[in-house]
Amino acid sequence: LPGLEVRGGAAHCPRSRGPAAAGGAARGSRGAAPLRADTMKRRAGEREKELKKKKLLEELGENRLPYLTPADADFHQLWKTKYSKLIFRKSDTVPEELHQMVQESFLALREHNCFFQDLVRIKGKDFLTPVSRILIGNPGCTYKYLNTRLFTVPWPAESYDIKYCSPQIHDACKALMRLNDYLHIETVKALQGQNLFENKEIKDTTVIDRKQSFATSLTEQESISKDQSNVCVSEDDRSLKNRTSYNLTLLNYMDPLQMLYLKQEPYFGMGSMAVSWHHDENLVERSAVAVYSYSCEDSSVQESSEQELKGRDPAVWHVGLKVAWDIETPGLAVPLHQGDIYLMLDDLNMTHQHCVLAGLSPRFSSTHRVADSSRGTLEYIFGQCELALQNLQTDSDSMALSLKSLEAAVVKQVEQIHNEVEFEWLRQFWFQGKRYLKCTDWWLKPMAKLEEFWRKLEIMTSLVLSEVRKEQQIEEQRNETISCFLLLLKERQKLRKEWTAR
Repeated sequence: LPGLEVRGGAAHCPRSRGPAAAGGAARGSRGAAPLRADTMKRRAGEREKELKKKKLLEELGENRLPYLTPADADFHQLWKTKYSKLIFRKSDTVPEELHQMVQESFLALREHNCFFQDLVRIKGKDFLTPVSRILIGNPGCTYKYLNTRLFTVPWPAESYDIKYCSPQIHDACKALMRLNDYLHIETVKALQGQNLFENKEIKDTTVIDRKQSFATSLTEQESISKDQSNVCVSEDDRSLKNRTSYNLTLLNYMDPLQMLYLKQEPYFGMGSMAVSWHHDENLVERSAVAVYSYSCEDSSVQESSEQELKGRDPAVWHVGLKVAWDIETPGLAVPLHQGDIYLMLDDLNMTHQHCVLAGLSPRFSSTHRVADSSRGTLEYIFGQCELALQNLQTDSDSMALSLKSLEAAVVKQVEQIHNEVEFEWLRQFWFQGKRYLKCTDWWLKPMAKLEEFWRKLEIMTSLVLSEVRKEQQIEEQRNETISCFLLLLKERQKLRKEWTAR
């Protein structure tokens, strides 16, 4: 194991750092699925997607699928019948106070150089995203896409001590948290309006009050949000809340005129894409996605006249939608202007794909999501570490460390957690993590805590090696332990080489 010295059965990693830590999880309360299974599943998904794309393009040949914009007579009928779970809110329906706060936050984050291109991995190769991003959300929450884990710059949640690098960054995070509350309320109202849930009467009447003005003050909205979190809700209400309670937002920024090359949309001929066709990843099933769009329009960027234009206006940003892998249904291209909002409700993100079509002006967007936090929070990974360390014991007299069990299942679980800590957290963070220091140092303490856990897991690995060398081990049990242990060590070695190359 690179960087690991074995001294009398214990392990020493001279370059490690970080204070001791504690967490909590009972044995057997959580499982650590092998990283190999995740990798195989992801690669299978990529292969399936490539085959579908290839087949679709072969069927099309030199032709292009039809798509509609608001200038087309059948646009609204197509939207109503095939894209009804896409909800659009024009900017004049959103409180002006909220517009001002959010747009100022975008500009402040850009001024402080807080937007970064992500290095993502597709089909075994690394690519820089054309769009620059920053993740803001609940403290300790992460979001993973295209094999890259992003770590939230925490918004100022209650009971968390968060130090920001400047007052402007604090204010920006606070503004986006307020936008998050507003979009949650709007999403609940939109879902209720579409009758997507059987129980039409939500007990939290403050959330679904159809008479509530769009111009409700932010203070009132904050109190609504707090009231909503305290009510006693039915099972249907809990489902609705779970699928609309956005826990983070992925902010995007791009200036198309600074890009040397943008991909052309391949199926409909919609023009230059800022973001290719995709489903949003790593979300709670059937959860909504809410997007606030802010294109920095100025007098130098003029919209084309309808008479001259066929298809979408290339000067204006659009969101494109299509039914996934369907060549019968026309696509949609919906123009996006300053302060417009759109919601993708229920299973729309699963049944349809969307892309972002570049205009000419710079554009920000705040894309609010219910990220699947089952394996993506600090609480989860600390619990996994505590679970693994239950197999480590210290002799009260000699203080020597030893393992409680060498059962194959126990060893396998511990080594899976070991790999998860190293490759899903520590390496993912330090791979691109220093950039977060431009906003806050909040993640440094949890990472130091995880590194201390990792050092103990390295010790446990060396103890397994020592024990299986001893002759008094029962051969059958010894062989079973070695076979599962060796697979995970090989995987670790392979992943270390991959990460070193990255």
